[in-house]
Amino acid sequence: MEAHAQISLGRVRIFHVSDCYLPRLGGIEVQVADLVRTQREAGHEVEVATATPGEARPGVHRIVARMPFDLPVHPLGVGHLTRRMTASRPDVVHVHAGAVSPFAWMGVRAAVRAGVPCVVTVHSMWDPITRGAYRLLRLVYGWQRWGLVATTVSNAAAAPIRAVAGPRVPVHVVSNGLDLSGWRPAPSTGAPGRGEEPRRAEVHIVAVGRLAPRKQPVRLLRLLGMVRARVPASIRLRATVVGDGPARASMERYLARHGMSGWVSLPGRHTREQIAKVLESADVFVAPAPRESFGIAALEARAAGLPVVARAQSGVADFVRQGTEGLLGRDLGELADSLARLCADHELRERITAHNRADAPATGSWSTVLAGFDRAYAEAAQRSRGSR
Repeated sequence: MEAHAQISLGRVRIFHVSDCYLPRLGGIEVQVADLVRTQREAGHEVEVATATPGEARPGVHRIVARMPFDLPVHPLGVGHLTRRMTASRPDVVHVHAGAVSPFAWMGVRAAVRAGVPCVVTVHSMWDPITRGAYRLLRLVYGWQRWGLVATTVSNAAAAPIRAVAGPRVPVHVVSNGLDLSGWRPAPSTGAPGRGEEPRRAEVHIVAVGRLAPRKQPVRLLRLLGMVRARVPASIRLRATVVGDGPARASMERYLARHGMSGWVSLPGRHTREQIAKVLESADVFVAPAPRESFGIAALEARAAGLPVVARAQSGVADFVRQGTEGLLGRDLGELADSLARLCADHELRERITAHNRADAPATGSWSTVLAGFDRAYAEAAQRSRGSR
């Protein structure tokens, strides 16, 4: 009763649990940190528990153990988290999970032990192996009976979760949050970054993301090679792949082996400001990862006015419609055709650019994200009260 009353009044005591958090930098870490900041600005009382070591921060509880490879997990995490939740007395526990997040799921078990309503946000796409693992955990622990409310970041990511969780666990779509105003291009009468100068016979393709094997960045380079073969030689192509990670060395070898180093660059990790400058000079953005649960970089490019080429079965399809904000493909061949079409068809590229510059995306605004989580918190409180 008390938790539901507090949530109904609009001021909520929120206890976030995330394996990874600042100072580590990654999609989940940055997203959770931005959510914490925005919720505090909205007047909520917010704490964070994480297994990531780092400097002391107000309201951040680091439950850290010495683990191989600095894995963000604690063998006694459930007990530590239960005691922390009991002391903090939050209205709701908000757990953030990727594909494999043992500390986050310790947070779920601790919330159930402490009798606190729990919302679980899944930030990743569940592949067949992950779905099998959670089906097994469902049989062992019966987590579908714990009164949980789940959210995830796109309709594509929601489908496999619903298939595993079944009807007893509501799964809602609440997108990642993004300050869209920082990506809006400056008003101009021409294409971004070009003003009124004559259009050059060059197309600049940009991709942004961590160069990790699961993102298949070498396949991105293969895609670029396929596009080069499909686009007339009279059109110069230039590609920039922003990011860093363990796959960088194999990407460099691929570029050298296929003679692509002259027109494809790997400048490394960039700040948000540096990425914005790269997008200003770009013509097309490509997000080819087949299991992209949301696609923050693609949404940033869309907000900056760029046409986006992405997988039709990824989370990017929530904010990119075929032929309106960009082009979609279901496999590598369709992606290559779509990207080649945008490179060769100046009028199509300009039409999509004009639309994207004129109409800001509704997806990702923080007001929409906060409202979505407020509804999830209230539902979790109601389900928790009903299960008593």
